[in-house]
Amino acid sequence: MNTAYGLIGKKLGHSYSAPIHKALGNPDYSLVEIPPEGVDAFMREHNFKGINVTIPYKETVIPYLNEISDRAKKIGSVNTIVNRDGKLYGDNTDYYGFSYMAKSVGISFKDKKVMILGGGGTSLTAQAVTRDEGAREIVVISRKGENNYNNLYLHYDAEVIVNCTPVGMYPNIDDKLFDLEPFTKLQGVIDVIYNPSKTNILIDAKHRGIPYVNGLGMLVAQAKLAHELFFDTKVEDSEIERIKHELELEKLNIVFVGMPGSGKTTLSNIIAKELGRTVVDTDDMIVKKERRSIPEIFAAEGEEYFRRVESERVKEACRMEGKVIATGGGAILSYQNREEIMHNGLVIWLRSPIERLARDGRPLSSEDDGKMREMLEKRIPFYEAVSDVKIDVDKDPSVSAEAVMKAIYR
Repeated sequence: MNTAYGLIGKKLGHSYSAPIHKALGNPDYSLVEIPPEGVDAFMREHNFKGINVTIPYKETVIPYLNEISDRAKKIGSVNTIVNRDGKLYGDNTDYYGFSYMAKSVGISFKDKKVMILGGGGTSLTAQAVTRDEGAREIVVISRKGENNYNNLYLHYDAEVIVNCTPVGMYPNIDDKLFDLEPFTKLQGVIDVIYNPSKTNILIDAKHRGIPYVNGLGMLVAQAKLAHELFFDTKVEDSEIERIKHELELEKLNIVFVGMPGSGKTTLSNIIAKELGRTVVDTDDMIVKKERRSIPEIFAAEGEEYFRRVESERVKEACRMEGKVIATGGGAILSYQNREEIMHNGLVIWLRSPIERLARDGRPLSSEDDGKMREMLEKRIPFYEAVSDVKIDVDKDPSVSAEAVMKAIYR
């Protein structure tokens, strides 16, 4: 088997590695799935210039190497191998990636109590980095170890939590290990998962105003260092953020929230055209499913029934990828809906004065301005909780659209 540069592993179906390395300037990077019985021949032939290694072979490849970096020795696994004139050099760029990820959002481990969830290979990387960066105490939580999910109360004083388990990863995005409420000293939450963009533990952190980050930055940063090792070159750190943002935008939904009549549908159509994306309007989905208008649903079934149907459609829409989604004004009233909106969305809150809200055909918008203000005041905390970007809507939709596009390509 011959590959110049690439990633080897047992199953690589959903790997982001090829597009990341292409963006770094390596179009020859490929994905190579190898069964366990094929690893020995592949490594002995070492018919490659540089490879990355993923599970389950990060330890398997070590005996074939002529030299191993100190950080790879420290972690006990190798994820990058460079063929230097027939001599194989092994390194672990996950170490750099993990450190970069934390620093990118200002999370420091120095003098902190760090609680790491999971005991696998990524956990070993997290332990090595946090130890080297001065953590006061490191606690590893596993299902059957001395520190486990039954005695978490012993560690409610943790200041940084790192999730190295697959809990919450797509498609099981509803899963969550525990609630963050008892962790009153928490100053940062890291989840190495990057699909969805925000797992439930990260959503919990966002609600509490705690700095948080997913694992996409780690993935891109470790690839950047691997690229440097492959080609004996230097790549600016700014490339990490550029590539990360491109990958995020490709998968993320652009989700509009705001009061009824604030212009969500209008701006969704403008932005979708700009981005070459499909518009998904949850109100339209409801009408299509129910085969009647929203005022008719309210009149016949009441608001409770409507909200139940709305939640089903919000979930369906927000589990898509790369769409522009217009939500109903009251969709954010449901905690379940708020989580769905945040999982895989860049959420944009369109703010508009009450007097400029369109009222026609909207069952709850027929109230006088006083009632509408009461409705808005009730909803503001929910719009605030889910939104990543706030846009004050202009009378001219093109002006608002320009502001939205700037926010998307920040």
